[in-house]
Formats: sequence, C-alpha cells, structure tokens
Amino acid sequence: MAGGPAPYNKRNGAERAELAEIVFDLRVQGLSFYAIDALTQNPDGPTGGQRIAASTARDLERDERKRRIDPKVDEYRALQLARHEAALERLHNMEESIRTVMARKHITINNGQVIRVLNSETGEKETIEDDTFILQAVDRLNRIEEQRRKTGDSICRLLGLEMPVKVDYTVTETTQQDIALQEMVAEMRAKNSNVAEGLRGEREQGA
Repeated sequence: MAGGPAPYNKRNGAERAELAEIVFDLRVQGLSFYAIDALTQNPDGPTGGQRIAASTARDLERDERKRRIDPKVDEYRALQLARHEAALERLHNMEESIRTVMARKHITINNGQVIRVLNSETGEKETIEDDTFILQAVDRLNRIEEQRRKTGDSICRLLGLEMPVKVDYTVTETTQQDIALQEMVAEMRAKNSNVAEGLRGEREQGA
C-alpha cells in the first residue's frame, strides 16, 4: 500500500499525533515497543484494537518526545546561556574594578604610621608603595580568568561545541597585560628590597 497504512501516513496529522501521545504515555508507563504492539491489537486496548506495530511505535514515540521534551531542552539551554552570559558580565565588571584599584597609589603603613625612607639621590624621605594590594589584585585577576574559562567551557557544552582534541605539547600564551603585571610586580619587589636595604643601613648607622 503506497505511503503506508492510512492511520500512520503523515498526511493524517491529527490522528498520527493522537497515536503518538498514546505511545508516549505507554512508554512512560514502562511498556516496550513490542508490548505496545501487542496491547494495541486488543479491542479493549487504548486504540480500540487499532494495531501500532513496534517499528511504527518507535517512530511515533520519537515524534512525541521531540514535541514534548525538545522545546523544554531548548528553553533550559537558553536559560542557562543567559545565566552564563550574566556571569561573564559580572566577571568583566569585577575585573574593571580590580584594575581601577591597581591604578591607585598604595602607601606602605606600619602600626598606623606612613613609612618613609631616605632617597639617596634627593636627600629627602619619601613614601614607598605597598605592593601587597597589587599582589592581591593579580591573584584575584587570575581567579576571574579561571572562572571565565570554566564559564566558557560550560557554554561550549551547552551549544555542543566541545570536541576532544589530542594535544602532544603545551602552549602557554602570555598577553601584553600579563607582561605588564609581571613587570609591575617585579619593579615593586625590587623597590621594596632596596628600601629594606636602606632601612638596615640606617639602623646600622644608628647603632
């Protein structure tokens, strides 16, 4: 019979949809496709004796699953993507705030007193910068970048973009910002080291 039995022909959309609902509900109850085949041949069964062959039941169940579940999956995916995008925006704002703090001048204070050391070139005592804030800021930036990477991985999984990649070597990418931060920290550490040497020299002279 061309096009298959009339009840299952896709041109009979309303009847096919009704049978798909019946099959789906029976599957939810735990019946196999072959059990559905046997049950629907019973005049007292859910279809009044209209048989749904196992192979047809499989197709109908797939159609109904797409109709019922797939839209929910898409809705869930859209919701999760929105949450991840909001998280990325928060991370961006946090990074901007941290960089603003890093741009400020932080003076070293000990026991409530501003620490000043003698500048050998000018002969005047000057304040020294406290690199603690910079180091803490760098640590927070690293945490933000790690969280950003994890969020990006989650987005890739949601979109089905994650693919296994075999890597035989390790590549470490260093951005210009990373270099600038490293130079800044190194410079401050060197400056503090010089300050410490100066303080020790003053103590030795005072002794």
